[in-house]
Amino acid sequence: MEIKNMFDKQAFEEIQQRLQNLTIHHQRQWGKMTAAQMLTHCKEAYKVPLTSKPLKRNPISYIGWLFRPILYNSKPYRQSLPTAPNFIVKDERDFEKEKAEMLSITKAFHEKGAAGVGDKVHPFFGKMTAEQWGKSMWKHLDHHLRQFGA
Repeated sequence: MEIKNMFDKQAFEEIQQRLQNLTIHHQRQWGKMTAAQMLTHCKEAYKVPLTSKPLKRNPISYIGWLFRPILYNSKPYRQSLPTAPNFIVKDERDFEKEKAEMLSITKAFHEKGAAGVGDKVHPFFGKMTAEQWGKSMWKHLDHHLRQFGA
């Protein structure tokens, strides 16, 4: 699997098109989330590198750097992996609202650019380079778009 980088114009435009093509009628291939919940989940993940507020780190996260390569290596994420509690979405969401916000937040991430997020610390995986952020954010969103066949 080729891992792309959300800071790359072509990769960003491809993700935007896939998001545009996603509809409420897309059925999940695995997992428990609806399409709207998935968009909310992904939106929350994008807020991590976009926020200026440092996020609280769990004590076990200080060994998280050991597992960091799984975020951006070429091996696809397994289906139905456990989700961090603060990223679980169980309530109903408005699909069109979540889709519009997801398109907006991915655009903000791309436009902020590598220089804008390269100094952010992941709450579990620790300090990440801009390349690691760009690839990990693409890989996570790609995983969930594939979950819904988009």
